[in-house]
Parts: sequence; C-alpha cells; structure tokens
Amino acid sequence: MLYAIFLFILAGLAEIGGGYLIWLWLREGMSFWYGAIGGIVLVAYGVIPTLQTFPTFGRVYAAYGGVFIILAVLWGWGIDKKTPDIYDWVGAFICLIGVSIILWAPRNG
Repeated sequence: MLYAIFLFILAGLAEIGGGYLIWLWLREGMSFWYGAIGGIVLVAYGVIPTLQTFPTFGRVYAAYGGVFIILAVLWGWGIDKKTPDIYDWVGAFICLIGVSIILWAPRNG
C-alpha cells in the first residue's frame, strides 16, 4: 500500500510540476528550457503509473485522479500561494474517500 501511495504522489508531482513548467514558459514568458524540461517531466509522468501493481489501467487512473486533485490543491497553496478554502478541502477529502473505495473495496473475482 505504501508503494502505491508513493507512486501516486510521484506521478502527481511529475504531472503538476511538468505542467507548471510549461505554464511558466507559455504564460509567464520564461525561457524555452522551462517548457522543454516540463515536457520531459510529463513523459516521466506517463511512465510512473505503469509501475503500479494494480491489474487494471482504468482503476489505476481513476484512483490517481483523486490523488491528483489533492496534490493540485496543495501545489496551489504551497507554490502559487493561493490558500485553499473550505470547499477545496472538502472536495479533496471526498476525492480521497473515492480513491480508497476504487482501490481497496472488496471485489468478487
């Protein structure tokens, strides 16, 4: 379980970080190299979820989506200095519940 959580967090940081570097390049006028490095980081993001041990692509990505939302709220707070409000936190918590159900609910077969 810790390995799965680690991979979800790593994938999220790669996706958000790579996207942020591209944002800085295209929206904030930073050097082309921000965009190039962001693209490389996004390719790494594409590989990281394949290291999960869960057997189905759909479940891995559905669960990852919830983790991504939580990380995006934290990124906005820590990097963009936009303090999340109560609705951000409630929504992120609901996503975390959804991730837990998708990944660890008992299944028949």
